[in-house]
Formats: sequence, structure tokens, C-alpha cells
Amino acid sequence: MRKFFEDLKIIYQMLESEQAQLQRYFDLVKGYRSLIDPKLDEMERVVEDFLEFVGLQKSEEAMLAAVQRIVNLREDALLQVIADLDEEERIAIKERAYVWVSGFYLELFEKRLRLIEEKELLSPFYRAILRGAHEVGKVFSSWQSSWMAQIVYGVNRELFSLFNGDEEKIFELLNEKRLLDLGHEGEVGDRSYSVLRILPDGGYERVAYAEAFKEEVEAAKKRLLDLVTQLESLEDEIFGQKAEWIAYFKAIQEALLEKDPDRLIPRWADVDRAWMKITTPLQIGHPLEYYEDHYRKAVALEWDVRIADPTYPKGNRAKVMRRMFEELYERIGIEAPSIYTQTLGSLDRIQLYVGRPFSFYGSEFNGLFSAQVVPNDEVVSREEGKKIFAYPDLILQMQRAKPKMRLTTKIFGKETARRFYDLLGKKERWHAIYDVTTIGHEYGHVLWMDESSEAVMNRSGMFKLAEEFKATAGGLVAHFMFESDELWEELLLDHIQRSVSLIGWMEVPEVLPYYVEGLLHLYGLFQSGLVQFDGKLHLALTKQNYQNLKSWYQEIYTDLARMYLLKRDSKEFLERFLSKEKVFLPKERDIREFVIYYYNLYKQIGRDVEKE
Repeated sequence: MRKFFEDLKIIYQMLESEQAQLQRYFDLVKGYRSLIDPKLDEMERVVEDFLEFVGLQKSEEAMLAAVQRIVNLREDALLQVIADLDEEERIAIKERAYVWVSGFYLELFEKRLRLIEEKELLSPFYRAILRGAHEVGKVFSSWQSSWMAQIVYGVNRELFSLFNGDEEKIFELLNEKRLLDLGHEGEVGDRSYSVLRILPDGGYERVAYAEAFKEEVEAAKKRLLDLVTQLESLEDEIFGQKAEWIAYFKAIQEALLEKDPDRLIPRWADVDRAWMKITTPLQIGHPLEYYEDHYRKAVALEWDVRIADPTYPKGNRAKVMRRMFEELYERIGIEAPSIYTQTLGSLDRIQLYVGRPFSFYGSEFNGLFSAQVVPNDEVVSREEGKKIFAYPDLILQMQRAKPKMRLTTKIFGKETARRFYDLLGKKERWHAIYDVTTIGHEYGHVLWMDESSEAVMNRSGMFKLAEEFKATAGGLVAHFMFESDELWEELLLDHIQRSVSLIGWMEVPEVLPYYVEGLLHLYGLFQSGLVQFDGKLHLALTKQNYQNLKSWYQEIYTDLARMYLLKRDSKEFLERFLSKEKVFLPKERDIREFVIYYYNLYKQIGRDVEKE
């Protein structure tokens, strides 16, 4: 056991060192570099290869977009560079970028594995899991392109065109024609593991992944079978969870092979059940989330390996969140025993893993989360609880390495921008804020929910758009109610900077819930007096305005919690603040003007680095 944890520390430090090397790519776009630096010359050739592969000319903007796409796996800067191209060209460039980036990281992960195998780190059982997961991940990575082609760029574009972008009519069709997968008791599910196929008569049918992607599923099945066979010949002498790991991989295999669309959600629930029983510092991430597909919530091809930092202190976030929930539930006075029981049960059974990603595949080459709470299946969560994963060391490392942007200085001024960057140098205080805003956000997802909440509240397809705000607001309200205000100024700086920056995702469909979340936070910032706009942004970071913000969040969050207890359509909450035109925009005039001002400026100079 002791050797295993020592080896885990070695691997964790290796990941930190490798990430630091990756972050050096940003030196190519920071406006300075030494005359002779062979490493940077090599990195520049790598970026040039990326640009040539995707079909873009080298320029300062294209270089920054390339580095963002390679290092941070972010598409937003690349999308801005190609914004003037037609839709087919944009899709082709995004796809080529995915192919290049996946190849880049698969090679990196292979090197990591060989090093671990050569040094015989961890144990034979866990080295086999790392290697086997990598082999499965390669299948998911090659599968991702056809998944996007069939779902996001295929039938979803057809539906959008058919109804002229009227998403409410799309959801009406899906419900009326019974084109959504069914859940545990025959109710309409909150996600799907199937694909819509267009029939010759213009109708639609649901097809399980096993039918829609026969070759990919067969390849994944074979790799999983190979992994199980190898694990059966080894022993987990460290944690004694051999049976749990084998049951988990077998459950994935069975779920992938299921062909009846109405048995898919229960099959994948069995995967989640098996997964919840694995409590080792090494964890797998399987298909769990569903952001890319706005209509049927088809679960994305996630696959990754995560390792926990054995030295990270767990903190008291769960206790604070529980106390807030119990007090507000009593104050609101609406009896919802199923929600009350499930929320408290989930909080009690949450497993928290704070660490780093070891390797990732499939849809995750289009962006990693900074934290995550899963499974999304609330039936499983009622039985088994949830797992929260958080990557604070990675996120801080990435934020420190990013170049200072001209847009930040233009919007906030040099002094406030300097304070943003100074916070990144205060490691302990930054981690304390991350605990409130990010880990608190993940705990916030757990609250006010039972197994039917999402399906019932998603009648207009807007549940996720309110849920992300509810999660962050929950973490903030718990902090406001029960913790000291020692960090109030730094917390505000971090919150304002994030809320404003989310406007840049206005036209990125995959992250629409976060854009909408940012708009809702702006309401609080404006109405508290912390932020004003008269053609220029003004900040008034006073203690009184901070108190105003605390009051605003507690009022709005209580209103939102009441809607969750009553399981009202999420659209009702969002319509208080936002109107949907081509995109969502605030109804309040000054907030709306600022959002439009910022986004126009973002399109003009959002890729310009501040010269140092």
C-alpha cells in the first residue's frame, strides 16, 4: 500500500511537470522569446504543423487559436478565427483540429504508459487498467468523428432546418413522436444513448449506438474483453477491488451492446452502479455527460483515467452545503419528501476525488471539465450517491500560463486586470475560492433533485440552462450564509471576471448552459451596484455592494429552489431574465447593452495578446 501511494505521488508530479512543458506553448504568443531556444523552435514547428493540417494560414491570431486548441483543448478562439467561413468549412476545420489534437495526445499518453511500465510503478493490476483503458480510449477517439457527423452535424442540423431554428417545435416533435429514450419505469428519460435515423418517408426512428455504430462498438467490446481477461489473471493486492473493476468493465460491455433503445438507460444505470462501488484513487470516466446534443441529450463519448492527489485536504464543503439546504428547505415550507430525502442521501454518500486527469479520449479532446459531479442518473444517485471530481492544480497551472489578453485590460482597466492576475499568485487563497465556486458548484448540482426532476423540468429543453446557474449559486449562497467574509474582495474579482468572460461563448452551442449562467450572474452584479455600464464598464467593489450581492443571490436562489421543489419548467425561471432572439440576451437594458458591447469587442480583439 505504501509503495502504491509513493508511486502515485511520482506519477502526479510527472503529470504536473508535463503540463508545465505543455504550457510553454503559450510563450510562442506572449510577445517575447529568447533568440535561441531549441525547445520553443520545436514547439513552433508543432503549431505550424497543426495550422497546415487544419488548413489555416499562420498569423498571430491563428497561432493563439492553435495553442489554445492544443494546450487547453478550447475551441472558442479557433471558432473566432474561422467565423467568416461558411458552415461546411467551419465543420471541416473543427473536425481536422479534433483529429490532429487527438493524435497529439494519444502519442503523449503512450509515452506516459511506457514510462510507468518500464519503472514498474503502481502494481501489475493497476498498470493493466491504465493500459487497457488507453486501448479502449483509442476506440472512443476514432469513434467521436462519426458520432458528431451523425448526431450534431447530421440529424440535429436537419431538425434545425426543418423547424427554422424553433427549438420548442423540435421538442414538441420529439415528445409527440416518442423519439426520446425511456427511463427506468417507462417514463421519458432525461438523456439518450441512441441516435435518430431519418426514414425514407421523412419520419424518424431511434437506433441504439450498437446499431448506429456497429464497427466502433464491436472494437470497443473487443478491447474491454481483452482488459477483463487480463484482470482475471491478476490480483488487486492494494485495494481488494478486483471483482468491482471486472464487474464495471463487463457492465460497460453489456451496455454498449444493448440494441433496444428503451433498455439503454437502465443498462447504463447498471454501469453507474458498478462504477460507484469502485473507490480507489485511480478512477475511470465513462460516457456520463450530454452537452453536445441539445435536443435528445445523447450521451457523449467520454472516456478518461483520473488520479486523486492523496495529500489533498477534503475540507468541509459538504457540511456547509447540507446546512444551507436544510435551512432553506425549512424556510421555503414546500413539502417534497422525495427531493429532501434524495438530496440529503446524495450529500452523505458523495465521494470526493481531487486530482488530475491522467489520460482522456473521445469527446474530451474538445475540452476537459474543471470539476464534475456524476452520475447524472438520479435513480442511481438515490441508491449509491455521487462522485465529485475536481482538478484545482491543473486549472491554476493553466490559468497562470495563459497570456494576458488585451480584451481584459480594455474591459476592466489595467489596475483591475493586474488584480486578476495577482490572485493567481496567491495559491492558498485561490484554492479557497475554487473550493467555494467550483467544488461548491458540483455539490450545488446535487441539491433540490430527485430521479424525475430533470425529465419533468426539461419540457421546453431548457433544464441545463438553469441548472448550471443553480449549481454555482448554491455554492455561493452556502458560503454567504455560513462562512466568513475574509475572501470577499478576491471572491468578487474571480466571480466578476468569470461571469463577464462567459459572454464570449455566446455562439458556441456546446457550452450554451455556461453562457446563460454568465448572463444570470450579471444580473446580480449589476443589481447589487458592483457593476455599472454607461458605454464603459465601472466596478464598485465596496463591502456594501458585496452585501447587496449576497442578498440578491439568497433571494433568487430561494425562488429557484422553490421552482425545483415544484418541478416547474425551467423556462419559467429563465424568462424572468432573458429573451431568446437569435441568441439569449438579458431583458434588462443596461445589462443587454453591456453583453452586446463585450461580445462585439470580443470578436474584434478577443484574440489579441497584451504585449509585455
